[in-house]
Amino acid sequence: MRLLASLVAMVALALAGQPARAAILITVDKSTQQLTVNVDGATRYRWPVSTARWGYNTPNGVYRPQRLERQWYSRKYDWSPMPYSIFFAGGYAIHGSYEVSRLGRPASHGCIRLHPRNAATLFDLVRHNAGATRIEVIGSRPEAIVSRTERRHRRVEVEQRQSRRRVYVEDQNWRRARRDTSFEEIFSERPRYRARRAQRDEF
Repeated sequence: MRLLASLVAMVALALAGQPARAAILITVDKSTQQLTVNVDGATRYRWPVSTARWGYNTPNGVYRPQRLERQWYSRKYDWSPMPYSIFFAGGYAIHGSYEVSRLGRPASHGCIRLHPRNAATLFDLVRHNAGATRIEVIGSRPEAIVSRTERRHRRVEVEQRQSRRRVYVEDQNWRRARRDTSFEEIFSERPRYRARRAQRDEF
């Protein structure tokens, strides 16, 4: 009995010597393009981010960190650097971006971009508390802050679709006209070169 009490006391001392893991909640709001970090229920950080631009998607949901990479490169998008990556859903990650001028509005292919300095801070915080970290992605892509480049890109795509539609309609009309024209109508007019040849033969 005395041995059991000693073992319990030793385990309690060992657990007391370990630092308690902080509960971390990372909330990404696509509507405001902001990332908020709560530690043990208190807001510690709030930073601007860039989520997916027009034509791409940053998935909403509740996630856990899947893996952390201090330095990573996107094999899908021209080996773009992704420092301090926190992967949370397959290839989607929270990571640093050197395109800091675009933070605060949608600009990515789906990942959540941070300033490299902020990404490093978040990376270290999550690295020591990965098991107690939850990531929530909420909101929707804000149309009010869509960049001018994206609006131009959208307008070009609409114009291209309209142009392809016009070409298709013209092609269908031409085919229909050819189909409705009889064989006799096609060859009813005397070829002009024969008329000129006959006129020359008269002299």
